[in-house]
Amino acid sequence: QVQLVESGGGSVQTGGSLRLSCAASGATYSLHCMGWFRQAPGKEREGVATIGTGGGSTYYADSVKGRFTISQDNAKNTLYLQMNSLNTEDTAMYYCAADPNLVWCGRSSPNWVTEYNYWGQGTQVTVSS
Repeated sequence: QVQLVESGGGSVQTGGSLRLSCAASGATYSLHCMGWFRQAPGKEREGVATIGTGGGSTYYADSVKGRFTISQDNAKNTLYLQMNSLNTEDTAMYYCAADPNLVWCGRSSPNWVTEYNYWGQGTQVTVSS
């Protein structure tokens, strides 16, 4: 089992920045993929950015490319999401997720988000104009 705890959310104005953190515990050695996902009210959960824990290969949703950066600190078992140039469309609950079995960590099918096995409780990000 793996436990994931997110932190770092908050309220910022358009153009601002936030850094989210996800502390992983438990059987972290088994994880192959980790990622950040978000869900806005009335919308489906979507993938934001993912990373392969071994090789570090990354995936970004088109909407965040050039603005968000995913990174990991394996020594601390912590995943990060640096979010810059935030806009109101980034307002959502942000979730950290992980999986031990996925071959490709990014978008691989229409339902790829549901393939992640472990999820955190989420941290709210609110961007106001």
